[in-house]
Amino acid sequence: MNKRFIIVLIAFMNMIVPLSLDMYLPAVPHMTAAFNTTESTVNLTLVGFFFFMAIGTLIFGPLSDKYGRRGLLVAGTLVYTIFSAACALATSIWLLIIARVLQALGAGCMVAISTAMIKDCFDRRTRNTILAVVQAMAVIAPMLAPIVGAFIVTHAGWRATFAVLAVLGVGCTISLVFLKETLAAEERYTGSLAGSLGLLIDVGRNPGFTVFLCSAAMLAAPYMGYVAVCSYVYIDFFGLSETSYSYYFAINSACAILGPILYVRLSRRLTPRFMMNLCIVVAAACGVLLLVFGSLLPLAFLLCFLPFTIIESLLRPMSTAVLLNQQEKDTGSASSLNNFVNTVLGSFGMVLAPILSSNYVHGLGILLVVFALIACALWIVVIRGLRSGLKGMDSVGL
Repeated sequence: MNKRFIIVLIAFMNMIVPLSLDMYLPAVPHMTAAFNTTESTVNLTLVGFFFFMAIGTLIFGPLSDKYGRRGLLVAGTLVYTIFSAACALATSIWLLIIARVLQALGAGCMVAISTAMIKDCFDRRTRNTILAVVQAMAVIAPMLAPIVGAFIVTHAGWRATFAVLAVLGVGCTISLVFLKETLAAEERYTGSLAGSLGLLIDVGRNPGFTVFLCSAAMLAAPYMGYVAVCSYVYIDFFGLSETSYSYYFAINSACAILGPILYVRLSRRLTPRFMMNLCIVVAAACGVLLLVFGSLLPLAFLLCFLPFTIIESLLRPMSTAVLLNQQEKDTGSASSLNNFVNTVLGSFGMVLAPILSSNYVHGLGILLVVFALIACALWIVVIRGLRSGLKGMDSVGL
């Protein structure tokens, strides 16, 4: 099987989520008027998508360990495509939210299974590089999505953004025609359907896997909190136009490419332990900077948050590599838990960021500091477990 085709396909699958979130962000402040509703209700189209995508990752990863990757991937892509079109046709905010939930289940299937395919198709020696390449390609989506979204909203309205997502879903479905099954029959889980879902419990019982995952995933909350409030910050708080906002958002997203590049270079010289320490310190520092300087100017807000964007995008391939490398089997379940925990914590960030303070910049700063401290506490548990030889901690590979 052509490995380049698989890399591109996996990267495209992972681009679906940021595209589904970021392409219509420029329209979010205006959708309250379009549906005659509140900002918090419109925000459910973001939070609902993110949360139910987590449910999708949790379900379809273990099922792919039993039934194989390709068939479920086709089904998930079709669900995503159909309900992207339904979003474009929604006549009320609640119909839009329902369509977003179902769209999210399909996206969750695509993300969980495509991540598991990395373990199927690439050996341990090349896996770190592949994860970094996929992550780097995936951040191109949030870099371009707001610019494209602002253009679409300005010239065709917010419904057209979902029509574009439906077209991308069609293209993704067609590409799966050329994909062969990546999980051999002899490597699949042979137990019952309930047993395949029970693999999640088996993987989650490993304290090294679970505590390290939760520690690393804590930093997903403030990043997704930024995604939820940044349009309000730039457009409502600083008074920028949708187009100007999209440029600031694109700059932040473009710098996220540096994270995977740094990871590939640093992973040859530095241990995951050192990189994790660095990520936590930078996250806390950025939170303090936002609280002190973030409200002064749009550029100050961008520069205060930018270092966190870079280290968060470095942390994702690093933590995924650590978690997949220590999992000899049940890769779909491990991938599901990884994506699920990151997505759920990201959803918490999206909910908390708008309510922690009436000043969204300060709310985001508080979110960064608090979740960096929680990540630090969990990280200390991992380190102490490694030093004391606690069962399961040695599997983390730090």
